[in-house]
Amino acid sequence: MAEITAALVKELRDATGIAMLKCKKALEESNGDLEKARDILRKAGESDAAKRAERSVCEGVVAIKISDDEKKAVALQLFCETDFVAKNAEFVALADALAADALAGEDVVNSGKEKITAAIQKNGENIKIGEVQIVEAATVASYLHSNKKIGVLVAGTGKAEILSDIAMQIAAMNPSVISPDEVATEEVAKETEIQKEILAKEGKPAEMIEKILAGKLRKFREEKSLLKQSFVKDSSKTVEQFLAENSAQVEKFVRLAV
Repeated sequence: MAEITAALVKELRDATGIAMLKCKKALEESNGDLEKARDILRKAGESDAAKRAERSVCEGVVAIKISDDEKKAVALQLFCETDFVAKNAEFVALADALAADALAGEDVVNSGKEKITAAIQKNGENIKIGEVQIVEAATVASYLHSNKKIGVLVAGTGKAEILSDIAMQIAAMNPSVISPDEVATEEVAKETEIQKEILAKEGKPAEMIEKILAGKLRKFREEKSLLKQSFVKDSSKTVEQFLAENSAQVEKFVRLAV
C-alpha cells in the first residue's frame, strides 16, 4: 500500500476543501491515487447530499448579479440549515457564483448540482437553491440588504440610480404589485368579506356599508401597490410622483427574502 503522507492529504484537502480525516480515508481507499480519491470524495458527497435532502433549510442568502450594460439581472436564493453556514464567506461566494452562472444563461438548478454537493459535503448541512428570478429591460437596478437576507431587482426605464432608490423602497415596504388595479381579484374578494363582517358587527347602517367599504377597499389596494406608497426618502410624495419627476417607470420588480 502506498504511503499516505501529510503532504498528500494536504494536497487533496486544498483541492477539495474537505476535512483532512475524510481526505486521508479517501487516499487510503484509493491507495494514494489523487484522482481516484477525488472521485471517492465526490461519490461520498452525493450520498451525503441525498441523505440530507429532506432536512429543513430556513437560513441562507440572496445573491444578485447584473450585466455590464445594466439590461439584465438575476436574483437567486441559496438556502442552508443554520445562520452559521449562511454567514460563511465560501457559502456566500457559492451563491454569487451560481447567480453569475444564471446570468450567463445556465440552468443552475441542474448545472450547479456538483457545486452544491461539494458544499454539502464540506459544511455538513443540506443546501438548496431556492427561487431564481431573471429580469430584462432598458434599465435594471437592484438593492441587496447588508445581511444578504433581502434582495430586490427593478426593471424599467430611466436612470439606474432612480430605479435603485425604488429597489430600496421595495425592500423596506414590501409591496405586492406595481399599481392598485393589479391586486388579485381573489385578495379583494377576501378583504371585502372581512370588511363587511367587521362593519356589520360595528352596527353600521346598511346604506352606509357600501360607501365605507368602497373607501376601505381602495385603501387596501393602494397599500399593496408600489406606486401609491409614500416614498421612503421623501414622505411628502408618493413613489408614483417621484418616478414622474425623474422620467422613470417601473415595469417589473422582484423581491426575494430568506
